[in-house]
Formats: sequence, structure tokens, C-alpha cells
Amino acid sequence: MLIVVTGTGTDVGKSWCAAVMLTSLRSQGLPVAARKPVQSFDPHDPHPTDAHVLAAASGEDPERVCPPHRWLRIPLAPPMAAAALGHPTFTIADLAAETRVAPGVITFVEGAGGVRSPLADDGDTATLIAALEPDAVIVVAGADLGTINAVRLTIDALRGHDVLVLLNRFDATNDVHARNRAWLADRDGLEVHTEPEAAAHALVDRHWSARTRKP
Repeated sequence: MLIVVTGTGTDVGKSWCAAVMLTSLRSQGLPVAARKPVQSFDPHDPHPTDAHVLAAASGEDPERVCPPHRWLRIPLAPPMAAAALGHPTFTIADLAAETRVAPGVITFVEGAGGVRSPLADDGDTATLIAALEPDAVIVVAGADLGTINAVRLTIDALRGHDVLVLLNRFDATNDVHARNRAWLADRDGLEVHTEPEAAAHALVDRHWSARTRKP
């Protein structure tokens, strides 16, 4: 089972949400894996890279999560980072070919930035999703003002895919958060979750359970 985790922008919490989902599923004995096709980061930032965060949750080596030659040590969009560092250009096809998914494993693939942020020389996370043909896509978004617009724009780039919205940092006592959630669910007809664990298990029940259920 392949799930792509994308978001409405940078710093919405994609890696954290993916790590929580991986940890939850793994704690129940389900086979999981994480993939970060390419990552760019500030080498002086004391925080762990996305690959380290995902690897800690999935129980893998960070260089298994993201190939070493795709670690770009400058905080720019990946193709821009590669150019700034003098690295060769790479394509969505290159990233898709390197995103190896083992059969019989629930694999989370995390993009970079928003769904339309440049991911390779010729495409973005939406392009990668089209190439990977995942079972589902999780869109991580904030819950504050501007969320409805950001989610709608992101969803427009993902037509034809099974999409689930995860509102990160959701506060049920915050009126704006509650109204945004209700609007996306009731007016736009989207499946909206506010807890990563619930989002993960909803997709597992829909795809993994059906696939592994014996006739």
C-alpha cells in the first residue's frame, strides 16, 4: 500500500504527521516503511532532517528513507538546491525510479513543500504522485485562517486521487478551526481528520484491510 503525504505549503507539519502515522501503525504490528525521494535542508539546523524523523518512526536507516545523493545541504526547493550546489539536474522519473516500495508494506512517501513546490527539474509533488499512482494521498494543512483556500487549491492539483485532508495543530475549542473543518467537510465534501492516527487507520481500513482480506 502506497500513501503520499503532501501539504498546502512548507512547515505545515508533513514530516511530524507522517511520523505519528508510521509509529501508530507500526505499534500495532503492521509492516511500514517511509520514503523521502529528495530533501533539502540547512546543515547547521540542530533539528533532525525529515529523513531522520521518518526513519526513527519506521525503524529504518535514514539513508534508506532518502538516498544519500538526494540530501541537498541548502534550504531551497530541491531543484534549486541542486543547481546552487552544482549537482546534476534530476527529473521526476529519476525520483520515482528510486522510490522503491516493497510489496506487502504500508509505505508513506513524503514530498517537499506544497504540492506545487518544485520537486525536480521537470515537476513537483503533484507530478510525482501521477508517476507513482499511490493508493491514497494525505494533504496536511494548518487549521487557521486561509486553510480553506489553501486546501482547495491543493485538492485541485490532485483530481482523480483518493485524497484525505489532515488538519494539523487543530484545536477543537478554536472557533475558526472548528468552522474551517466543518466547511471543508460539509460544504466541500472532503474527508477531514484532525488526528494523524485516525487518518492513518482510515486509509488502512479502506485500502490495506480490503487488499489483505481473504475471500
